[in-house]
Amino acid sequence: MLIVVRRALAVDPTDWTGPDLARPLSPLGERQAEGLVLRLDDYPVERILAGPALRCRQTVAPLARQRLVPVEPFAALGLEAATSDLLDLVWDAEIHDAVLCTHGPRIGEVLGGLVADGVLQTDSPQWPLGSTWLVQRLGRRRVVGRYLPPLVYDPALWPAESHDPGGRVWGSDRHTAPT
Repeated sequence: MLIVVRRALAVDPTDWTGPDLARPLSPLGERQAEGLVLRLDDYPVERILAGPALRCRQTVAPLARQRLVPVEPFAALGLEAATSDLLDLVWDAEIHDAVLCTHGPRIGEVLGGLVADGVLQTDSPQWPLGSTWLVQRLGRRRVVGRYLPPLVYDPALWPAESHDPGGRVWGSDRHTAPT
């Protein structure tokens, strides 16, 4: 199983004067990153690989802290890497139960490539900021993918004691609190 995460919402580039690789998450992005911990609660994570941009590393940092797994910088998850490098990573049998955090264009290229090659069956793949794709490899030429929408962690809506391990989503994308 691979868990492919699109990095969370970052500070608007027009409001940022530093280098793009150092552009951090916005406050909403930080809550999306915290939501990732809850979103992935039921899935094993042995490794966490992130693109070189700070916003990628910050997206998976709460998960890394919670799982006691280091965030490994991984160039193939960067914006400048070749799509073939990322596809090779998807098929690398040595990488399993791993989170891969990258940018939207990279996820689009990978999902598009998998769909075009006929190895992933989905009608309209989507990958908004903070979203996740669970990718289960079923051999070299077939994968099963499951889209998980972003979850914004809001302790007022989802206190730790009311966590629902059944995979239901509470919070900003449903606007209801658990009962």
